[in-house]
Amino acid sequence: MKIRSVETLRLIRAHTLPAPLPNAPGAGARVVGVPFPIHKYPEFGRTPATTPGEVSGEMWVRVTAENGEWGLGHTHWGDYAAPLVDKFFGPLLVGRDCFAIELLNDLMWRSAQRFGATGVASLARSAIDLALWDLKGKVLAQPVYRLLGGPCRSTLDCYVTAGNLEWARELGFKAFKMRNSAHYDDGIEGINRLEEQVAKARELVGPDADLMLNPVMSFNVEYAIRVMERLRPYRLRWVEEPLMPYDTEGLVRLKQAVPTLPIATGEDHHGRHAFRELVERRCADVLQPDIRWAGGLSEVMKIYTIAEAAGIATIPHGGGGMPAGQHFAAATAESTLVEYVLRSPPGVSLQDANRIPGMPVPRDGKLVVSDAPGFGMEFLPEDFAPWSV
Repeated sequence: MKIRSVETLRLIRAHTLPAPLPNAPGAGARVVGVPFPIHKYPEFGRTPATTPGEVSGEMWVRVTAENGEWGLGHTHWGDYAAPLVDKFFGPLLVGRDCFAIELLNDLMWRSAQRFGATGVASLARSAIDLALWDLKGKVLAQPVYRLLGGPCRSTLDCYVTAGNLEWARELGFKAFKMRNSAHYDDGIEGINRLEEQVAKARELVGPDADLMLNPVMSFNVEYAIRVMERLRPYRLRWVEEPLMPYDTEGLVRLKQAVPTLPIATGEDHHGRHAFRELVERRCADVLQPDIRWAGGLSEVMKIYTIAEAAGIATIPHGGGGMPAGQHFAAATAESTLVEYVLRSPPGVSLQDANRIPGMPVPRDGKLVVSDAPGFGMEFLPEDFAPWSV
């Protein structure tokens, strides 16, 4: 069955959240000022609205087969990725077999090498690849996790990423990742502040809960060593993405300096080759590709195989909050935990805050993956408009 069209879309169906309840548990307990690398420079405030590129938009791709069936995938930074889909990848794929997902991915990978296959091109490829898997599942009337080999587990264990850990506990989560507040330019004051926040978080979640910290590339090697040494008494399950994605040598130094505190990384690594280097250097304990950015489900399955052969877990970034991540975790033996980013204000249920119709949400920290065909999303065609309009 051939591909009839590849379209870039924006989601126009508004999902308005109710206002937070005035007496909701944990209200007002959010951590603000989460730094990214560019926040080394004070002119950029530590909010998405003042961070270059962070409001460029979520882009959806719809791949339609000649029989009229269609699949959906999505990525971010749509202002930059959409032209590649519309002008390059889409025309390359139209008229080809929609089931030949490996061939289609290889065509996109090889054709983009001259201008950079692992940057914005990786975002564009990811959305197309996800749409192809969704389409294949719909045409074959099978959930994607069955196309990947079938279920390895009946439920998924979740950890929550949240600024408000009290509200996360109210929702039944039992493993927690807190956001970082320190940039290496903050010096000792930033380390002191961060330790105080981690100490309070550990006291709140208790001694038996998993607790993680996500610096989002905001440390350099020297600062990361100081932070990780200071935080060892709090028994973090891992410190996530402490350095820029290109600094593999820095990760090696961190592992040597603080070998007892695990490192997770990969959110901003694109493509299997970057992850192969992490595995070969043994400088990451958990790999975290983002399925929407790293090259799609096809690429992340390759990353998983590389990691699994080395005894390293693959836990995709944000995987529990996207259909593709849920199906990936259901079908892979060594992806035993999924991340769910909490976007529900205190007093608002996870289901009421869910932006993707048909996608399951956690209950008491566990997820049951949809059995519907494809990724199980229940969008209607009228929920979208052309990206370029």
